[in-house]
Amino acid sequence: MSASTLPVTPILPDSRGQGYGATLVLGSAVVWSFGGTLARFLPIEDGWTIVFWRSLFAALFLLGFMLLRDGPRGTLQLFKGMGLAGVAVGMCFATASTSFILALAYTTVANVVLIQAGVPLIAALMAWLFFRETVSAHTWVAIAAVIGGVAIMVSESLGGRVSLTGDALAILIAFAFATATIITRRFAHVRMTPAVFLGTVMAAGMAASQASGFAVTAVELGVLVVFGALNFGLGLALFVSGVRLVPSALAALLGTAETVLAPLWVAVVHGEIPGARTVVGGLIVLAALVCYLGLELWRQRRA
Repeated sequence: MSASTLPVTPILPDSRGQGYGATLVLGSAVVWSFGGTLARFLPIEDGWTIVFWRSLFAALFLLGFMLLRDGPRGTLQLFKGMGLAGVAVGMCFATASTSFILALAYTTVANVVLIQAGVPLIAALMAWLFFRETVSAHTWVAIAAVIGGVAIMVSESLGGRVSLTGDALAILIAFAFATATIITRRFAHVRMTPAVFLGTVMAAGMAASQASGFAVTAVELGVLVVFGALNFGLGLALFVSGVRLVPSALAALLGTAETVLAPLWVAVVHGEIPGARTVVGGLIVLAALVCYLGLELWRQRRA
């Protein structure tokens, strides 16, 4: 299917719709930024066990969300209408969410974060290459600043425990997330909530076949409920609802706010104070995001 035949039907075509979408995407980044903090409360050695419970609770949250919002009949219609695009998005998120947990068992968090910082660039390149979606000059500048800031943030710990397998999984996360962003944007008329529900079910099924066991303590189960339902499920619902209203590069760029906020929550909750380079890099990323959004708002008001 060529780019010219792809259905692109924005729900709210004006600047207010784009602002609403950007708010939802930014909200998903804020929600996801608590992932590292929650993971620190889980001393479970088998990563597949964490993937299973996290995906299961995310699936239950998303199903309940659709039933409450659209009712049983409306939810069924959503599943019927998602088509192959929805299946593809589901597979992308199943791949990304599973790879994220497993990658942390092979390589450092720093390496995973650094590689994931390339998502805006990958999304912008894919959108331009396959669909000729215009990427403005200041968007490229902001993407470069974000990647540079994240590189500074993690430079202090790049010499840690790394492996080819872990870095390969991190690269897979970046490409899967960028692909999901592009597909959701290009099929803006399709509600992707059932697609991400399908992705969580896929991830839970895969984890169930690989996990060494499912036994967890009551405290661990409570953390997993929050980790799955709110951190993962709510984040997915916010992201797929907002990403179809904004350009792919902007959506991926807003998502990098997670990189800035994640160390902050860990410092506040677990008392792990980030180093000077982490602070400097985070400020660069934050400044790039603020400047970019401010410029976009100014341009929209002029228009």
